Amino acid sequence: MRIHSCSLLIRTWVTLRPGSWLVVLSAALTPTQVLSGLPDETEQNPLWHYGAYVDFNYAPDFNTPHSVPFRSKLTTYRLNQVSTDLAMAYISKDASFDSPLGFEFGLMTGWDMSGQMPTSNIMSEASIIEHLARANITYQTSVGNGLKLVGGLMSSFIGYEAFYAKDNTHYSRAWGSDYSPYYLIGVGAIYPVTSKILTGAYIVTDYNYLQVINSQPKYAGQFSYQIDDHLKWSENLFVGPEQSNTAFEYWRGFLNSILEYDAGQWSVAFIGDAGSQKSAQPGHVQQLYAASSIFGRWNIEGPWTLGLRPEIYYDPNAVQTGNIQFIKALTSTLEYKVIASGITTRIRLEYRFDNSTGTQGGFYGPEGIQGSLVPSQSVIYMGLLMNFDGGFDLP
Repeated sequence: MRIHSCSLLIRTWVTLRPGSWLVVLSAALTPTQVLSGLPDETEQNPLWHYGAYVDFNYAPDFNTPHSVPFRSKLTTYRLNQVSTDLAMAYISKDASFDSPLGFEFGLMTGWDMSGQMPTSNIMSEASIIEHLARANITYQTSVGNGLKLVGGLMSSFIGYEAFYAKDNTHYSRAWGSDYSPYYLIGVGAIYPVTSKILTGAYIVTDYNYLQVINSQPKYAGQFSYQIDDHLKWSENLFVGPEQSNTAFEYWRGFLNSILEYDAGQWSVAFIGDAGSQKSAQPGHVQQLYAASSIFGRWNIEGPWTLGLRPEIYYDPNAVQTGNIQFIKALTSTLEYKVIASGITTRIRLEYRFDNSTGTQGGFYGPEGIQGSLVPSQSVIYMGLLMNFDGGFDLP
């Protein structure tokens, strides 16, 4: 599930101008914490948190000895070269009934961050905002069962995998994860209807948070139901105009569905994504994209964990990947985790096989970028991930 951290309270400002609907609030609580339901006042966990994270990898591509990008991929896309995919540091404060104002702030750099930059309609502030790992504020009210308000640059609740590889079973992310939002900019309200049902409603900017396609707001929502101690069902929605023509008939709708069973030592999750919009261009084609994946995790023993992820991604109109293609992939990951001196170190060995068909499908072949495309690609990721996290309370 998407899990993230960061923070530092400063102040809030709202900028509304033609060509950009942007809400930037420089502080807050993580949406995962916000969306976790009512605070447990019996726990004596510290309110303040801080930490840092860095990951490196080397990913040989069986197709070619050349340094090439993973075609169409937005994260972990550098092959046959050592990469610092992400480095991040944060500080945050939880919101609670006793201390209602929370915030988070963090900074980041790395190739995964660079992969979030859109190729068109780039926001004028994108070169600054792309380095923010989070910047938002949260306020815990006493309304009903505990309504929370949140605003700023938030980690997205849409999707299953986190932007930080340490929070996932696998080092590389699924296609469906890469093409659903990792971040959202906006304001929202989160309300636990019961101890098992959580809802959220948001007004946000574009699907890609670093892009400005039009000045109209978009809308996002969440419904989560903890069916029992092991089974959880979530529905996450994004709706709004993602073309220069903002007429309702051209709005985009995207639905992310998650069904997860967690037995502790092992878990399995079924993910389904579907998006559609009618093109405002001549011909008015109904554009589609869809993804489906299964995430399996098994803690073999002690520090050893095994993950398996079969998936498909369908982009028949090149809306997301930029290419007309149908992708099938299988990823397996072995992790060894050790905690020493407050630092958590994960060593991952991962093999993924991808096959892309369609009129624009394929990956780089033996000759690299200058050569012909081939339908399949095998890559081994060797990753080193390190993080430390701490907490404290003020007197």
